[in-house]
Amino acid sequence: MMDANSESFEDLFKAEETKKIKHLSPGQKIKATIVGINDETAFLDVGGKSEGVINSSELRDKEGNLEYNIDDEIEVYFLQVKSSEQLFTRSIGSGSSTAHLEEAFRSEIPVEGFVKAEIKGGFEVTLGGNIRAFCPYSQMGLRRVEDAAAEYLETHMKFLITRFEENGRNLVISARAIQEAEREELREKLKETLEEGQTVEGTISSVRDFGAFVDLGGVDGLIPISEIGWSRVENVGEYFTVDQKVQVVVKTIDWDKNRISLSYKETLADPWDDVEQKFPAGTSHMGTVARLAQFGAFVTLAPGIDGLIHISKLGDGRRINHPREVLETGQNIDVTIEGTDSSERRISLVPADYVAPEDEGKREKDEYKTFLAKKKPQSGKNTVGSLGALLQAKLSEKK
Repeated sequence: MMDANSESFEDLFKAEETKKIKHLSPGQKIKATIVGINDETAFLDVGGKSEGVINSSELRDKEGNLEYNIDDEIEVYFLQVKSSEQLFTRSIGSGSSTAHLEEAFRSEIPVEGFVKAEIKGGFEVTLGGNIRAFCPYSQMGLRRVEDAAAEYLETHMKFLITRFEENGRNLVISARAIQEAEREELREKLKETLEEGQTVEGTISSVRDFGAFVDLGGVDGLIPISEIGWSRVENVGEYFTVDQKVQVVVKTIDWDKNRISLSYKETLADPWDDVEQKFPAGTSHMGTVARLAQFGAFVTLAPGIDGLIHISKLGDGRRINHPREVLETGQNIDVTIEGTDSSERRISLVPADYVAPEDEGKREKDEYKTFLAKKKPQSGKNTVGSLGALLQAKLSEKK
């Protein structure tokens, strides 16, 4: 009895799932599993006991090789039920009629297009083999491209039809709309897996004066210029180019503001780890003046390792008001390590020919001692007599 009821419940559940599939709306997007493939058709498990079909050409690359196999899961759009078969597509491709394109417009189904020519304001794109459409520059991609013609001409892309007028004679399309939807899906997945402190791989998407943006596969993060290298970075373009693959460490994540801060330098060896062994106190080295400040000169000893010569150690004994009076940026200089503090990332330097001035306090004390020694009475002499002699001398001066 229990088994019969269990089977009955299972049949009802499957029937309900099948019922749901039958009520798919044209253009509805679902996930399906490939269960069979032949030369012309691929069969899909779309839930319950239902199967769908899709043209197998949609699973092949430009060379005709299959990109998917049995048991792979793919995303498809429901088209219609024809001869009791549920028809699906990944996008409406070549050979499509105006009616198909109108259905794609109403149901927001992607269409395949061939970027044929650059025209005023954008590109002429051919849909369905011979139907012309227009895509504005701003809708060709997520990011602005310097040479749009070189980037897009004579390529096949997927578009959404955003305007269908005059029975298909006036079509406006957008590739950006599809890319934005895809990135939003990837962003939601990243929100579940991306964490602060992770080391991840990304692609440089933009190089700016203040840093570089990295595409993490759904969202962009920023490597600030301060997080590019252990040494001071002046030109971001010397380190990164667009489309370059990089490893980065996730520093902070703010999903509400869509801000992700990244570090490139934390994937590199920290030059301060063995600085005390490389630059022990008392040793001399050749350095380069990196920058000048009111209080002294910063000297680069090695990439990422800067030391400071305090202004009081410059001037070769004479007082100066600014280091620029004796040094200039980029100048090579021999220096001696005065002290190192790796925990604070500080190295104090002096010029190699620096001679410490005499201690003024000590000199004054020595002079005072000498003065007192001269005033001290000689041993064995009568102090009172000496005082009397002095008084007599004073009286004589008055006379």
